[in-house]
Amino acid sequence: MNDFTALLALASIALFVFGLKRLSRVRTARTGNALMAAGMLLAIVLTLIEMGLVDYRWIAIGLLVGAAIGYLTVARAQATEMPEIVARFNGFGGASSALVAISLFWAVVVETPGDGTAASALGTASAATLVLSVLIGSVTLAGSILAELKLRGTIDGTPSIPARGPVMGLVALASLVAGFVAVFGVEDPALSSVLVLVLVAGSIVMSLALVLPIGGADMPVVISLLNSMSGLAAAATGFALNNALLIIAGTIVGASGLILTQIMCVAMNRSLVNVLIGGFSGGDAEHGEYGTVIAADPESTAMVLEAAQSVIIVPGYGLAAARAQNAAYALAQALQRQGAQVRFAIHPVAGRMPGHMNVVLAEAEVPYDMLEEMSEINADFAETDVVIVVGANDVVNPAARNEPNSPIAGMPILDAGNARRVFIIKRSLSPGYAGIKNPLFEQDNAAMLYGDAKDVLEHLTNELSANA
Repeated sequence: MNDFTALLALASIALFVFGLKRLSRVRTARTGNALMAAGMLLAIVLTLIEMGLVDYRWIAIGLLVGAAIGYLTVARAQATEMPEIVARFNGFGGASSALVAISLFWAVVVETPGDGTAASALGTASAATLVLSVLIGSVTLAGSILAELKLRGTIDGTPSIPARGPVMGLVALASLVAGFVAVFGVEDPALSSVLVLVLVAGSIVMSLALVLPIGGADMPVVISLLNSMSGLAAAATGFALNNALLIIAGTIVGASGLILTQIMCVAMNRSLVNVLIGGFSGGDAEHGEYGTVIAADPESTAMVLEAAQSVIIVPGYGLAAARAQNAAYALAQALQRQGAQVRFAIHPVAGRMPGHMNVVLAEAEVPYDMLEEMSEINADFAETDVVIVVGANDVVNPAARNEPNSPIAGMPILDAGNARRVFIIKRSLSPGYAGIKNPLFEQDNAAMLYGDAKDVLEHLTNELSANA
């Protein structure tokens, strides 16, 4: 790499770093995404220049096919499907790393076989990281497919796998042994190829054992972890190819994925080990039945809202599932016209992943300054006239603070119950992901508005407008 390409490589790395920084805020996330995309494009161009002789026809075809798949995937996706889309792209990333590593193996061992092993042709470090790239990439691909199917409800339940830990350990060990023997211990191309296929198959089996027993509620954490693994696979491929840019880009993705995973675990007061071992225990009669729960209707609720000076709307996955973000913003605008201060309180894991509610509300063009994170708004609930909880459950459940034996004990929550009046829009009293009852529903200052979130919000807006 000459001085000019080295300078361009540094520019690519800078674009990644600055882009990642801007992704930390909703207001700057779009430009951050654009900066990182530009950095990746520059990295690809530099890699092609560094490789020298390449068949640009295949590269052009690959770019066109990849761009078409990416555009169609995102253009047709609803905001509620963002976690599934992230899982799919994680899978693509893992598959790409594994395929590049396998193609490198194919070129060295099958197409141009020598007298020695793959390691003798590639070098010890490249051969070892090639095996890791195939392993991690295959695990990421299979795990991401399972995660998306679980989020969509195509695969339901959490099947128990006997001796799951030892099984995963043995499969991982066998896969690694097969891979390392393929590149270090076998000179026959046919046998080496079979052993690489064993490595791929073992990686898929290991991914099945890892992801299948985890409940759908914990899939966002798994997706975040798989995102990190896709970065690690890319970094391993970079080592195999001796490509510094790919190493750096993969490391950035891997590190950011781990940070996001940690943020999600802290937001749920869970450890990553706890998530991987099993999900929430699930609610049943052990947690008791509801006692007195007050039901309200849109007409009476609108009368309360007419007198409110401060209103906080707490969105949850139910709002996203009902496609009610536009209706929620319309209600907020109607309240603002009456002189009320209206804000949206965002819990870190409301929805299916961090930032999910921000994306959903941004689709409705809710101004960024109306969105406030839990740490910024929690102290204001006690001074708030009305809180409207839309499709959220566990993130406002006071059991997290008041019941030490609760499955969500210690999880940071939005203190919605401290407001003067709380209205919860929900189809029924069914539990949230944690599977437990919510004592907030029984509080004297709380009332339930049963029904589809979009319909109820539109009804409230119409009542306010009619009485204005």
